Amino acid sequence: MADSIAEHIADTIEAIARAARDADRDPADVKLIAVAKTHGPEAVEAALAAGQRRFGENRVQEAAGKYPQFRAAHPDLELHLIGPLQTNKVRQAIGLFDVIQTVDRPKLAEMLAAEMAAVGRRPRCLIQINTGEEPQKAGIAPAEADGFIADCRDRLGLPVTGLMCIPPADEPPAPHFALLREIARRNNLAELSMGMSADFPIAVALGATAVRVGTAIFGHRPPAATA
Repeated sequence: MADSIAEHIADTIEAIARAARDADRDPADVKLIAVAKTHGPEAVEAALAAGQRRFGENRVQEAAGKYPQFRAAHPDLELHLIGPLQTNKVRQAIGLFDVIQTVDRPKLAEMLAAEMAAVGRRPRCLIQINTGEEPQKAGIAPAEADGFIADCRDRLGLPVTGLMCIPPADEPPAPHFALLREIARRNNLAELSMGMSADFPIAVALGATAVRVGTAIFGHRPPAATA
């Protein structure tokens, strides 16, 4: 398993670099986030051995059971929350993650600001934009994005550094990536987390600074354990 994960990471990094060069971008400007959700610690360990340092997880509890053991040996490990954050997990998330990519509603923003002030730790925050305006999906509607970003930064003082999106599965992703890029541009935000295993070259061409790749590195996900 370790050899295959290392090979997949190398292949993904090369694909990112190729897409960046094709878009006249510096490959170093695009970071790979290895999405290890539902994969065990052995998969993370193999990725770490291959030099990967940025990881994405969907669930706070799963991440809490996997990453503390690796922090001492790998102090440069960077952990991203890329799944929905429940308000009752805010304090734990702030202590565990380096980046919270899914700030998606006012109540959550309020609680993040309060807890960051209380505990003194300030992980970077990305605003999740629901570019497809899908009712079943989390995220701020594009029309409300500017106001929400301003409120998070100016009133709440959150360390907002960028945006993320998950385009609708049944639509071409490029228009959604272009929309996210435009919202980021007019709000002077540098980070764009967009693109997954199936579409990250398109995301890189449209300005992604981070791509979230799971299946192409770790293979298809095993079923998540039930609580």
